Amino acid sequence: MENLVKGIISFSLKNKFFTFFTTGVLVIAGIWSYIKTPLEAFPDVTNTQIIIVTQWNGRSAEEIERSVSIPIEVAMNSVQRKTSVRSISMFGLSVIKIIFDDDVEDFFARQQVNNLLRNVNLPEGIDPDVQPPYGPTGEIFRYTLDSKRSTTELLAWQDWVIDRQLRAVPGVADIVSFGGSRKVYEVNVNPLMLSKYDITPLEVYEAIAKSNVNVGGDVIEKNGQAYVVRGIGLLTSIADIENILIETKHDVPVLVKHVSDVREGSIPRVGRVGLDENDDVVEGIIVMRKGENPAQVLERVKAKIAEINEKTLPSDIKMVTFYDRDKLMDYCRETVLGNLIEGILFVTFVVFIFMLDWRSTVIVSIIIPLALLFAFMCLKAMGMSANLLSMGAIDFGIIIDGAVVMVEGLFVLLAHRAHELGMEQYNSLSKLELVKKASSELGKAVFFSKLIIITSLIPIFSFEKVEGKLFSPLAYTLGFALLGALFFTLTLVPVLCSILFDKNVKERHNPLVNFFNRIVSKGFAYTSTHKKRSIFAALLILAGSLFSFNFLGSEFLPTLNEGALWVEAKL
Repeated sequence: MENLVKGIISFSLKNKFFTFFTTGVLVIAGIWSYIKTPLEAFPDVTNTQIIIVTQWNGRSAEEIERSVSIPIEVAMNSVQRKTSVRSISMFGLSVIKIIFDDDVEDFFARQQVNNLLRNVNLPEGIDPDVQPPYGPTGEIFRYTLDSKRSTTELLAWQDWVIDRQLRAVPGVADIVSFGGSRKVYEVNVNPLMLSKYDITPLEVYEAIAKSNVNVGGDVIEKNGQAYVVRGIGLLTSIADIENILIETKHDVPVLVKHVSDVREGSIPRVGRVGLDENDDVVEGIIVMRKGENPAQVLERVKAKIAEINEKTLPSDIKMVTFYDRDKLMDYCRETVLGNLIEGILFVTFVVFIFMLDWRSTVIVSIIIPLALLFAFMCLKAMGMSANLLSMGAIDFGIIIDGAVVMVEGLFVLLAHRAHELGMEQYNSLSKLELVKKASSELGKAVFFSKLIIITSLIPIFSFEKVEGKLFSPLAYTLGFALLGALFFTLTLVPVLCSILFDKNVKERHNPLVNFFNRIVSKGFAYTSTHKKRSIFAALLILAGSLFSFNFLGSEFLPTLNEGALWVEAKL
């Protein structure tokens, strides 16, 4: 291992241009990776899950459980590599959730569920719907329809036009609509008229159902041309429904309008959406597929919404943004960049105070952004995302400690050599071999110190399930940053030291360092002469720390102020 470290340092010092070129390539790749890497507030800690939703309007929860939920649950029990099957049965709705092991891919799980659903015996007309893959953090965009038209008409535009076009956007999993009234045609039969014509309500229903259909015919050939024959019977208006023939009584046709009143209505509403002073609006929620890059999906969604507003919707209907995940991602990006800038400035300030040399300060400080860009490049190569937890856990002190040891050791060694030879003779002396020899000795210690820190992350890599998804990105990000810092410490730092420390290297008198040296020396002298007291004091501090740990608060995820307020009221 010693030969490896010595070989890396020797090659870097011998090929300085190649070292700078490689560093530039890595910087460009790191910046590109930072732009392309998905940035999230919190990681998605959920396993692969398949949700089956079945609607059976008008049925009680008991009927839903007996006729829908239980048959599907029984069929799903044979799904391989599942961890649990959960169901919720409510009025007119059944929701089945199948949760799988950590490493199960969505395609494998979805294929099993779809195959088994074909063999489930359900009531006639019941069609289970397998939901698209999305996680709890999949909601990325909300919009409302701004118009003076009725919410019934706006909901029709939402369901039949907007919804279909947005689903075609790559990366979009689902479109959820809220608010508005869904238009229906109501046929209110008159019991007296039914009795008069001796017609039952079932006959009225069957006549309307049979009339609302197109019928295909044959092809008639005439004069060398083929004509397609078909019967068009789809209902499009109230008049079409009113003129449907139920039956003939004494050669007199009995139409729907003779026994009933047909008018427009709406399905009973179970909720309402309000925005600002408007208490009845139509809202759409766009949900992203699991594993997609939210920045790229949002870019495509916004382009599609602009196209719909411009080319598809009438001039008096507009889609207005209500919530945009970009704001949260911008906040995360600002937080990461803010931490990076603050860390660089703070480290630069501290290093400058203790070294009192601008060249040493620049060499040490440049390692922080280079290590972070290297980490982003590795995250992108592994297909992983960055989040506030993983980026916030990076310790700049751990990243630069190797560079500090390397730079300070070379600086002190060269300063002593300049003091021995004199500054004029030192400036004319070739120092490449001296830098290579000293860097090789220091590089060995730096290499093993970084290796020990990276090894300490192995237990985190072994985490599974929720804790693994939560903390593994943290360990990967910190590990990649440490690898980047080690790489640049063994390659770029010796090269920069050989160039910047080529002339006028002088170790200055530092009052702050001398002050701390005096304090540390006195403390060491006291503890060495009072060993029992020192051990007792250390144990007492340890016991106090362990005792105070019980009073610290804890939370699953750190608080993130998104600027939004969620209020829930129950009656």
